[in-house]
Amino acid sequence: MTTYKGINGFAVQSVATDPSPLDEGQVWYNNASYAFKLAGLGTASWASGGNLNTARFSLAGSGTQTSALAFGGTTSGGTPGNIPGATEKYDGTTWTNTGTMNTGRFGLAGAGTQTATIAASGGTNAGNPNSPSTASESFNGTSWTSTPSINTSRRNSRGTGLLTAALIFGGQIDGGSPDKSAATESWNGSSWTSVNSLNTARRDPGGAGLQTAALAFGGAAAPGVTAVTESWNGTSWTNLPAGNLNTARAYLGGCGTQTAAIAFGGTSPGTATELWNGTSWTTTTPMATGRGDMASSGTQTAALGAGGGGASTTTEEFTGAAVATKTITTS
Repeated sequence: MTTYKGINGFAVQSVATDPSPLDEGQVWYNNASYAFKLAGLGTASWASGGNLNTARFSLAGSGTQTSALAFGGTTSGGTPGNIPGATEKYDGTTWTNTGTMNTGRFGLAGAGTQTATIAASGGTNAGNPNSPSTASESFNGTSWTSTPSINTSRRNSRGTGLLTAALIFGGQIDGGSPDKSAATESWNGSSWTSVNSLNTARRDPGGAGLQTAALAFGGAAAPGVTAVTESWNGTSWTNLPAGNLNTARAYLGGCGTQTAAIAFGGTSPGTATELWNGTSWTTTTPMATGRGDMASSGTQTAALGAGGGGASTTTEEFTGAAVATKTITTS
């Protein structure tokens, strides 16, 4: 009789209790349940989190899934009275109000942690051609402090990195021709420096990574939305032709690293979620509530999206596919 060992050169371990921790691809026989089992990837999922206290969209986020910060945005239309500068902390369950920003704005860029964040750019009045701001301020876990301004006023840009080492890129220049920006600026904790521009000018892109190893993807370009992905090496941006998003869109959320990022939400259908492995994007479980313009934070396997849409309080938490026990069956 042909045996598994004879074909593959090794025997399947026989155990009374399933092994822990699991290694993906591991195979064993459980002699208590009389079943062959393997360790394979489960299914990624989105789950509801605690609601924001202030419904809004076009806000920014920083931190992790269980220790996040959401700040800025607009409650309706982007007029001065509807831009509260509200800031909220998330503990994995509940959002709590904290110090208000000095300059209330929407479409701003943010980077850092819950207790150490830098916020820059943004709009102060959607009806004013001069609304893009150069304002920059830092958050210490309790309050905001004004910091030196950025060099290029804009809104709808994206930020990555840390409080003392951040990067902002892209955006919109109201009244400009073209109105999409490719400008990139680097923050060293004391000042902003203009550096090499994006190859594709865009507003409302997704972003991930650090000041010296960032990723820009999607956004509104000319004409329409783009799927283009670019990587930043600390000096210049490089187009990744093989790394286009599967769903071109703007207003999307993004977080993670340059080699392990997640993109979610955005323009129609607004639920699309994709994972980046350093080379290409793979479609995964979609969001439950389609929307864009939300605060995003976290990692590829533990991401957070809050607010967005037409001024929402909705929060969703993403959990990446984990290795799980599966029973081998025949059909």
